[in-house]
Amino acid sequence: MTISGEAFIGGMPVRGKGQPFTAWNPTEGQSMEPAFHAVDAAQIDLACRLAEAAFDGFRASSDEQRATLLETIGHQIEELGDELIARACAESGLPRARIEGERTRTVNQLKLFANLLRQGEWNEVVIDRALPDRTPPRPDLRRRMIGLGPVAVFGASNFPLAFSVAGGDTASALAAGCPVLVKAHPAHPGTSELVAHAVARALAQCHMPAGAFALLTGAGNEVGQELVRHPAVKAVGFTGSRAGGLALMALAAARPQPIPVYAEMSSINPVFLLPAALAARCGQIATDFAASLALGVGQFCTNPGLLLALDGPDVERFELAAALAVAEGRAAPMLTPGIAQAYQRGMRQLAEHPQVATLAMAGQHDGKGAPALFRTSADAFLAQHALADEVFGPAALLVVCRDMAQMRQVAESLEGQLTATLQMEADDLDAAKALLPVLERKAGRILANGFPTGVDVAAAMVHGGPFPATSDGRSTSVGTAAIQRFLRPVAYQNLPHALLPSVLRDDNDA
Repeated sequence: MTISGEAFIGGMPVRGKGQPFTAWNPTEGQSMEPAFHAVDAAQIDLACRLAEAAFDGFRASSDEQRATLLETIGHQIEELGDELIARACAESGLPRARIEGERTRTVNQLKLFANLLRQGEWNEVVIDRALPDRTPPRPDLRRRMIGLGPVAVFGASNFPLAFSVAGGDTASALAAGCPVLVKAHPAHPGTSELVAHAVARALAQCHMPAGAFALLTGAGNEVGQELVRHPAVKAVGFTGSRAGGLALMALAAARPQPIPVYAEMSSINPVFLLPAALAARCGQIATDFAASLALGVGQFCTNPGLLLALDGPDVERFELAAALAVAEGRAAPMLTPGIAQAYQRGMRQLAEHPQVATLAMAGQHDGKGAPALFRTSADAFLAQHALADEVFGPAALLVVCRDMAQMRQVAESLEGQLTATLQMEADDLDAAKALLPVLERKAGRILANGFPTGVDVAAAMVHGGPFPATSDGRSTSVGTAAIQRFLRPVAYQNLPHALLPSVLRDDNDA
């Protein structure tokens, strides 16, 4: 398939009428053909109005119809074959194995929500039958969930497939019966166009309204801002920087009709190196940590950016082992020049901080990211909030605490996180129990004896957390609960049986 540099509106490729831009190949350090163009305000309005018009028909489709659609999208993505993999690798600088794995994850996410629809539990049906003999009489009440309406989805820079055009936000919104308007990330427009073709073909094959999906292109902020402001849009899914998420939240809140923004934004994912674990497995923990830190050039929202340990000989052994492992890392291209520049800036700030020591810094190169490890005291960390700022890339800060009481104090000081990890042995159980209530308040996922990179596509997964990890700590962007972001409850009181949705009729009452 030839990439033409076009957006998708109403099931058809459309050339944007705004400013041109091109993708960037971070490995080769050069721009890529073809040129894309930003859609203008009229094109955004058309896409939103088509989505609004498609909503009632799309949400009225059966669970089986939408499940088939999701599976068909997955099949169409697989049919794109090597062209998709090659383009995604070129636009992201990520290795082939990573992109192939991400394609598998993307297809599995679509299958996960197809299975959820077939199970039917997402409807959350509640039936309270009439009790006419009660004083006062109780009416017949029946409740189900319905989709919110058209959803604006923003593609993420670090996942050109799994958090992009047909990623988890799109899959969960379509499963909920919500049309999706995707703002393609400008770092991978060609990849986005290929996947948009797959979605459009699946909609046509499944006889679904073409307005249920649109791909909108643009390199600046204007397209996204216009999209969030549009009255037809009823919710937003976003994965990206804190600044970007906060800007969208402000726009959504300022609308005449405010709408929810489900933004995944910032996390340093603390790893607690408890004493018995460090004494027993110091070298292995250091090796595994360095591998997790460098994975994907550290460009994961679950990157282990903060380590906490108690002062003493075991942490000194860990420092040496971890520094050696980190120093062996190699520089690799980062997703975009802007991300690479931000990483270098964050590295310099840590390296030049008077209360931070540099333990290891692999060879650094402009436009690339290489692993680095820094050390500070808990006293300095608690006194200076900036040391808790995320550095997006393969850098981590080790915070050395006097005792468990100070480690808990550091944990209490942290902002909301996507993950928190306990490296522990049986003798650490009391320390872990003392930390657990704090971590439950601070994080969306708590791990033991692993590292947080790698988010399984499973029903029980939570990929969310208190602010600023996400804009709404009650939500997740991975796992079947992700559908709940784009649903709302409706109650039906004393409606004639013929008017009730099929899922609420007596012959569907389990």
